[in-house]
Amino acid sequence: MNTKVIGIVLIALGILALVYSGFSYVTTQKVVDIGPIQVNHDVDHTVQWPPFVSAILIVAGVVVLVTNKKGQA
Repeated sequence: MNTKVIGIVLIALGILALVYSGFSYVTTQKVVDIGPIQVNHDVDHTVQWPPFVSAILIVAGVVVLVTNKKGQA
C-alpha cells in the first residue's frame, strides 16, 4: 500500500476519533428463567477513548506524509 494513502487514512481516523469520542451498545442479560417466565435486563455498555488517541493518530499521519515526501525528493 502506498505510504501517502496510509498517512491520509491515519489523519482521517484521527479526525473521526476526535469527533466521535466513543460509542455505546446494549446487551440483554437474563436475570430469571423459571419455566415459561423469563425476566431480562438491558445493560448499557459504553466504549470511550481519550482525546490524546486521536491526536496521536493525526500526528502519525502527518509524520508518514512528511517522511514520504522527503523520501521521494
